[in-house]
Amino acid sequence: MKFHENFVWGSATAAYQIEGAANEEGRGASIWDRFSHIEENIVNGDTGDVACDHYHRYKDDIKLMKEMGLKGYRFSISWSRIFPTGRGMVNQKGIDFYNSLVDELIKNGIEPAVTLYHWDLPQALEDIGGWGNRDTVDYFVEYATYMFKLLGDRVKKWSTHNEPWVAAFAGNLAGRHAPGNTDLKLAVQVSHHLILSHAKAVEVYKKLNHKDGKIGIVLDLHPIVPATDSKEDYDTSILVDGYQNRWFLDAVLKGKYPEDILKFYKEKLVDPVIMPGDMEIIAGNSMDYLGVNYYFRKVVKRSPHNKIFQFEEVKPEGAEYTEMNWEVYPRGLYDLLIRIKEEYNNPHIYITENGAAFKDDKIVNGVVDDEDRLRFLSGHFDEAYKAIEAGVKLDGYYVWSLMDNFEWALGYSKRFGLIFIDFKTQERIWKKSAIWYKGVIKNNGIKG
Repeated sequence: MKFHENFVWGSATAAYQIEGAANEEGRGASIWDRFSHIEENIVNGDTGDVACDHYHRYKDDIKLMKEMGLKGYRFSISWSRIFPTGRGMVNQKGIDFYNSLVDELIKNGIEPAVTLYHWDLPQALEDIGGWGNRDTVDYFVEYATYMFKLLGDRVKKWSTHNEPWVAAFAGNLAGRHAPGNTDLKLAVQVSHHLILSHAKAVEVYKKLNHKDGKIGIVLDLHPIVPATDSKEDYDTSILVDGYQNRWFLDAVLKGKYPEDILKFYKEKLVDPVIMPGDMEIIAGNSMDYLGVNYYFRKVVKRSPHNKIFQFEEVKPEGAEYTEMNWEVYPRGLYDLLIRIKEEYNNPHIYITENGAAFKDDKIVNGVVDDEDRLRFLSGHFDEAYKAIEAGVKLDGYYVWSLMDNFEWALGYSKRFGLIFIDFKTQERIWKKSAIWYKGVIKNNGIKG
């Protein structure tokens, strides 16, 4: 099973999850610095203050990437490390760090893929309304423009946002992520501002004439399946799909919001403020690829469990589950990719995240035995290959994650890495899956 010649095998991380150095060399606070320091927000009271100390250890971490054979490395920029207050004066030490990181990656034959926003809004901008404040759209575009000019000569793959659903709804409706709000109207407005800022940043990138560069957005997507054959559960699955998937897919790939979800929000007395010209800008966004983050499908039934959307997730009996209590369902990746091909005009796609958290508590001959993760990845690679054979334009695959890291509200209690991190000593230990992945990359596919 060989993938096409230019297929990018990579891995991914995010700034707040790995960098540490939270209060060093001019970095400003982000909403995650504030949120993680509030008692009971994070499991075990963990924070990203030190994380994997990647800020100081990036050269050693890049050596690990090279040894693994990675062709690409997807990482995010800490906005507040560049603009400590989100705008205005830049922080030279932050610029130096990302310049050095990019140069070191290129020196080692690893293609950098930059995500501009992975949920860590500068706290100074949150203090004046955050993503609910329309001005933040312009501040993001200013920041994006600066980064395009700073790194665009060397970075040829860009993502504007990572998982805007999570930033909008986990952070502003469920409240389990920073900034911790629980307001549907705010969450929907935030989602519009994120999509608008994406479109405006793409417009700027194209005007800067980076002909050899590519820019897109990263969405977290789930096949949504009704739990039974009842009309009630089927209708529920359509609603949840609209809220989770189509709201963002339709916006960035069709230039409009789905009518049924707009109608649903209006019935809930939530009518997002969409200014004249916004939809023209969103419709005019000419991004080059879609980043897909896939972890699991959602099996749903009608239930008052969720007061707004009236649904509940069902756990299929007999299925395997990860430490996150997410179903292991590789076929869902194929289903998702085929759906995007058929319903959204077959765009170029990268799997920008896929991976799993398991216990990782057995070390054999100096290697963490994570056979379950190896099987997880193998199953998903197989489905990705089938999708390519079915005509999907899949150009690369970034495994989440390069290393164990700060898993947001779950702190350091869940491990997704190919590389094990001892957070007390910062020792890096290879996992069996990493050794296996090295072979996959070398062979450009799975033998047999």
